[in-house]
Formats: sequence, C-alpha cells, structure tokens
Amino acid sequence: MGTPDFAVESLKRLVEGGYNVVGVVTMPDKPAGRGQKIKYSAVKEYALSKGLYIMQPEKLKDESFLNELKSLNADLQIVVAFRMLPESVWNMPPMGTFNLHASLLPQYRGAAPINWAIMNGDKESGVTTFFLTHEIDTGNIIMQRTVDIGEDDCAGTLHDNLMYVGAEMVCQTVDAIAKGNIKTIEQPMGIELKAAPKIFKNDCKIDWNQSAEKIRNKIRGLSPYPAAWAALDMGNGEEPLAVKIFSADIVPCKGDAGSIKTDAKRFIEVACGDNSLRITSLQLPGKKRLSVDELLRGFSFNENCKFI
Repeated sequence: MGTPDFAVESLKRLVEGGYNVVGVVTMPDKPAGRGQKIKYSAVKEYALSKGLYIMQPEKLKDESFLNELKSLNADLQIVVAFRMLPESVWNMPPMGTFNLHASLLPQYRGAAPINWAIMNGDKESGVTTFFLTHEIDTGNIIMQRTVDIGEDDCAGTLHDNLMYVGAEMVCQTVDAIAKGNIKTIEQPMGIELKAAPKIFKNDCKIDWNQSAEKIRNKIRGLSPYPAAWAALDMGNGEEPLAVKIFSADIVPCKGDAGSIKTDAKRFIEVACGDNSLRITSLQLPGKKRLSVDELLRGFSFNENCKFI
C-alpha cells in the first residue's frame, strides 16, 4: 500500500526479490497540471508495468473494498507512504500490517519527517518498520537503520538515501516476520519528541531576521520541494515577487536583514540575523530554476531591492 516514488522502491525490491505480491493498493487517479490530464500515482505506474493486481479505493472503509481486499488472502500487508488505515484494514491479515516510516521513531511522527529533520539541523535520520496500531506512527518497532545527514544534504538527497535503505529493510522485515523470529520493542515513552507535521506555504517563508544557519537549514529541508521562498521587494512600488530559494552557503558578512549585495554577474548575498547567505540556486515566479550566474545574465537588482 503506497502512492509516491518513495514507495515504489520497496515494491520493486519485493517484486524483484520473488515475493508473492498478491495486490497493490494506491490512491485513485486524479487530474493534474494545466491540462488537467489524469495522472497515475508512481506506485500504480510501476504496478501496471509488472501486471500486478491494483486497487484504488476512494474510501478505505467501503464494504466493497474490504471484501475485495479480504479475497486476496494476504498473509501480510506493507504500508509505505500511504493514508492512515482503519483497523478493519490493518488488522485483516494474520501476520499483521507493518509500515515503513522515514525517521527514527518515536522522533518525527507525522507527514514530513525528512523535511523537518533537516530543517531542525539534525545530523542523522533513519528508517523504521513498525506494526500498525490505532494511533498513527506509535506501533511496536520491528527494525531501525540510521542514516547520516551530510552538511550539504537537502530533502531530495535524504529522501533518496532513506528510500533505498528503507526498501532493503522492508525485505528484511518481511523475511523476519515470515520466519517468526522477530522481537518488537515498544516505542520509548516520556522523552521529548520532535514533530513532523504537514508543511504548508507559510511554513516555507524565510524570516531573514533568523540566523544564517537556521535559514540555510530551512532552505535545505525544503529543497527541491515544496521549496523555501522569500518576498523580493523590487523597490518600484509593485507587488513583491515570491522567489523560491533551493540552495545557499553561509558567508561571514553582516548587514540589515534582507538586504542584498551582488556583483550583478556571479553572486547574490542576503543579510540574515547574524551572517549572510550566498544564494546559489533560485527561481523567479513563472520561470524555471536557475543558478545565480544564469539568473544574473537576464535579471538585475537595483539598489532599492530587498528581501522582506
């Protein structure tokens, strides 16, 4: 059971490993883009290419879906980046239902663990498999693997690292459950937990009064998607531009927060609460993502420009 690319790698490992995948459950098709063409989920695309049986329920409690799911007689259900399941679904197979989560539980329970780990400046993350229960991301842990977060890692690179490590661990978890030699552990209680709630547009807005390190972590944690953004006041009385920023490096230079320094050819530096950030990749509204030198070939900042 899964939807995005993150789930495809686990399904691929199961199929290529010779496991008997009796069915795939993914989100219903939906229109996307300017033309509103019907778009399949990444999991459905892969399942179709392998001729797997596919279910796309609108509601997971529908009796018709539950009957269809039950008719497959699955011994075990595996969830990777999917919706919250009702008990009638996760309690159905005799060996249970386990989930692959992109954090070292109990830390970062929630929808966006990869983003928040980097945004918070963590040096490590990881993946966890655990049995589903009533409360989301709280079930007994089966396996965990730790993955280092590099200084230049962003949400995109960490996503891919965790996807591959997680897919391998999914197969190891299946093997352990099948052999009946697993020893689960309860998630620790009474410790301070970091949350990973869904990210909204306002969460992505940069506050230039914060430290350069904190802003850089935010940029990394939201790159390439949904992307950190900042309002650029061109100083001409027009509406500020919402500029997406994908990467930046810290430079020891002070100034008024949001003020811009550029040589109009190779670099753009923006002052933060302490030091400055030298932006290396960004995107203007309605344009494609560019490196700074590419942008400066056709876009100029006047002396009144400032990020607000």
